[in-house]
This record gives sequence, structure tokens and C-alpha cells, in this order.
Amino acid sequence: MHTTIKIDKENISTLRFGLKEVLQSPEEIKMRLFELERSQTLGNLLQTKVRITFQSFDEQIYEVYTTVWAVGNQFVLLKGGITIPIHSIIQID
Repeated sequence: MHTTIKIDKENISTLRFGLKEVLQSPEEIKMRLFELERSQTLGNLLQTKVRITFQSFDEQIYEVYTTVWAVGNQFVLLKGGITIPIHSIIQID
């Protein structure tokens, strides 16, 4: 079990991401997409920030508090042009 490290969004670009899906079930994956799309709406309309918990290539867990600007097919775009692969995202709060 890894400790969750809080990271500033500006430092995410220094991380490497793996290619594997971090969630186990189709239900979790579906819920993640729902939460990402909800976060995008909140970010665009109200500039509301969310906590995104994600895993890097070395399986370290990170948490960032930021605004979601766009959700694509494979990546999430955060304020400032930073991206995170969707398959690396564990949770959105």
C-alpha cells in the first residue's frame, strides 16, 4: 500500500504514466467517466475544483486539487494544459 502524495498540477508533467487500467471492474470505470464528465461541467460553469487521485508508472499514488477543463477519449485536460491519462485515474472527489 502506497502513501498518497499531494502534487501541484504544474508538477504532473514530470511524471510518467503506465499503460494499464488502474480500476478493476466495468462499473468502476463507468462511474469514473461519469464523475469526470460531472467535474468537467462544474469546472467549466463554476470553476469548481475537484480532487483527482491517480497512479503513476511506478505505482505511486498522487492526489491533485484542480479544475477539469475537458474530458477526452483517453486523457483529461486540466487547467493550465496539463493532461492525465484516464486509465490512470483512481478516483474523483
